Amino acid sequence: VTESILVSFLSTLATFASLAAFIHFIAYTKGNDAETIRIVWSIAAIAIVVTWAASIPIILLWIKNLEYIVLEDRVTIHKGILTKIQKNIPLRAVTDFILERSLFDRMLGIGTIKIQTAGQSPSSAGYEGKLAGLLDYQVLHEELRQRIGKLHSLPDSVAEKEAQTTDDPLLKQILAELIEIKKNTELHNK
Repeated sequence: VTESILVSFLSTLATFASLAAFIHFIAYTKGNDAETIRIVWSIAAIAIVVTWAASIPIILLWIKNLEYIVLEDRVTIHKGILTKIQKNIPLRAVTDFILERSLFDRMLGIGTIKIQTAGQSPSSAGYEGKLAGLLDYQVLHEELRQRIGKLHSLPDSVAEKEAQTTDDPLLKQILAELIEIKKNTELHNK
């Protein structure tokens, strides 16, 4: 959220500065006096201030209506000003949590956690949800990863018991290979 504020400010500043520079160039090449050029730059500065004065209440309202709730079985995201959106992402469907920190995030000491699910992402970005503007991002990221690790793991003792109850050697071999794959992926994720 803070990143969008900075991006909004910089893009607004760049837009009005570019427009003022273009008008300055036209006024200068046509031989207009310094007073005309000063008026052009004053109008550009006023336009930047008015744009920001109008956008700050909207940004604050957006932040006020943004809420992340992490429960035992799901992550809930509440957002929106005019259209309220509540998105529930069940942890059993989550495949990974990705920690992302842009340049602005690092400058501000915040982070973003993207939530990936198994083939359920409606967005082209490849993730189901995004928890942006987090101060305690590292602790939350590690906690969420541990939760899905526990949720998706099958205790080895249960797997071994299952392997012992079947008489089919093919099923025993498949189960043994799956246990080995699980161990390897757990080592890889750590």
